[in-house]
Amino acid sequence: MKKTGMKLSDVQEVYSGFEGALWELIMGEQIHIGGFASSKALGDSAGWKKDEEVLDLCSAVGGGVRFLTRVYDVKAYGVDATPHMVNRSIERIKAEGFADRIEIKLGDVTDIPYPDAKFDGVWGEDTWCYVEDKAKLIEEAARVLKPGGKIAFTDWLVGPAGMTEEDSARICTTMKFPDMLNLQEYSELLEKNGFEVVESADLTDTMAEHIENYLGQLAGQRHFDAMQLLGWNYDVFNFLGAEFGFMLEKAKSGEFGRGRLVAVKK
Repeated sequence: MKKTGMKLSDVQEVYSGFEGALWELIMGEQIHIGGFASSKALGDSAGWKKDEEVLDLCSAVGGGVRFLTRVYDVKAYGVDATPHMVNRSIERIKAEGFADRIEIKLGDVTDIPYPDAKFDGVWGEDTWCYVEDKAKLIEEAARVLKPGGKIAFTDWLVGPAGMTEEDSARICTTMKFPDMLNLQEYSELLEKNGFEVVESADLTDTMAEHIENYLGQLAGQRHFDAMQLLGWNYDVFNFLGAEFGFMLEKAKSGEFGRGRLVAVKK
């Protein structure tokens, strides 16, 4: 699909303002579809082992690195390009007593601030859709992984039914994505960079139920909290409701989806 023109600066603005706070309100600190259950399915597929070093690319407020540390007892690292998110992540890591097990850096995931072959694993959860140069991201992930290391991630995708450029551009513009790939395109990028894909799972069939959940929260239990974040601006609230309604329609038709991929560096 064509690029929307969204840049890293647009993403930084989102996650430094009300939109980032709104996503955390309805999705929790694990700002991705499916929360803990999704993370556990991804982590179990990767098979992380105690004391392995795993890097979370686009680590947001650190929900992922804390999950990895608690559940798999790995040494976790994170890289995120938004100072506001990095600062909040570091605060929460310290508050939970993980300062000696988790390291967070401010940086660009297409120019990862770590040396070659440092990590046993690379991790991502529904965030690489924000990255302008996904090919470079995968190339950098391969660079920092040891031979035999694993990359495991979920992402928002063009679904198996395909999507028109117009509809894709509408979703990407609302969400501040530069573009979206599909499962096959991600698999091809992984293979091009020396990975063997061991899992490529289409999760589109669960996308609609999660979007319905978020819409329900905004209209019901979380309405007051959401309106406070939006400054009681119903124009913005109604716009977001309409756009999420459009995403729901596209998810139900299989055009807008999500996937899970796990691959091993040869």
